Amino acid sequence: MPRIFLSPPHMGPRERELLTEAFDSNWIAPLGPHVDAFEAELAAVVQVPNVCALSSGTAAIHLALVLLGVGVGDEVLVSTFTFAATANAVRYAGATPTFVDSELVSWNMCPDRLAEVLERRKRAGKLPKAIIVVDLYGQCADYDRLVPLAAMYGVPIIEDAAEALGATHGTRAAGSFGEISVFSFNGNKIITTSGGGAMVSLHREHTDRARFLATQARDAAPHYQHSQVGYNYRLSNLLAAVGRGQLEVLSDRVAARRANNAFYREALRGLPGLRLQPEASWGTSTFWLTCMTVDESVSGITREAIREALVSADIEARPLWKPMHLQPVFASCEVIGGAVASGLFECGLCLPSGSSLRPEERAEIAGIVRGCFGHSV
Repeated sequence: MPRIFLSPPHMGPRERELLTEAFDSNWIAPLGPHVDAFEAELAAVVQVPNVCALSSGTAAIHLALVLLGVGVGDEVLVSTFTFAATANAVRYAGATPTFVDSELVSWNMCPDRLAEVLERRKRAGKLPKAIIVVDLYGQCADYDRLVPLAAMYGVPIIEDAAEALGATHGTRAAGSFGEISVFSFNGNKIITTSGGGAMVSLHREHTDRARFLATQARDAAPHYQHSQVGYNYRLSNLLAAVGRGQLEVLSDRVAARRANNAFYREALRGLPGLRLQPEASWGTSTFWLTCMTVDESVSGITREAIREALVSADIEARPLWKPMHLQPVFASCEVIGGAVASGLFECGLCLPSGSSLRPEERAEIAGIVRGCFGHSV
């Protein structure tokens, strides 16, 4: 059987049709009608009126920080349990990240730890410039607590919803909770434009400003004139065409990943010490990746033993994100708490979760995991 990947792209005929249309129209250079249409269609999906399509989710985070005036000497509070891009963008802006631990209900930023550091900074007379909250593995953070808390101290939230397009918190969509929110359309995400991302905001001035900065901050003039430093961060028309086709099947892709998760929950039920990431009561996760933890003291099995068994069968499996406060590049940064995220990393594993995963592949994966515990398929 061919290799089973963790989260491969899932393409259909509509994406090819729109890409060919863009190609035949000769809108090959950056920007074009598919970019405009993709922005409008994404705005409708996430229920946020203003969208700027960009070259990556990382670019979107960087521009969000720039728009909020983050610079040298500033502090940004960041979920420690995330991919490095979230924290790297803080360094792009010249600021310093301080990492905030997770809570066990959703694995996202802990409101109690956030309250702790905000109060401490207030007493010291210098509040952070922004807070980046990550919607981890397709699940929204606890915005019922995080948003009022940030507002009480007057610190804006950037919602990193890179992994959560299609998720909900109550009646609202992921990406609708930040002063500025961002998405990623990398090849392994729920939908992809190959490489790409987007910034969304309720405030049009943010996306208008982002659009200007992302096109090298070119002033209005017949010649190339620049009064500010800009960036080459816009999404191409060709990739936006692919994104439009992917958006049309977003609900199907989310349903498929949720079906994967439901299958794993049933197939792995009862294995000692094995737990899947909980789905918080406040919303619906996309389960971009189905993630589990293994308590070795209960099961006698390590996360690595399971991962290696899968790898030996040519099945990709990956440990959970290594928290940013444990990364060598951020060793000098402060962390608020850290034990929860560290513990999840030590015993956590991501299982193949792509929307194109076949039933026989899921059964093979579950059978290998059960075999590690001495259980038959």
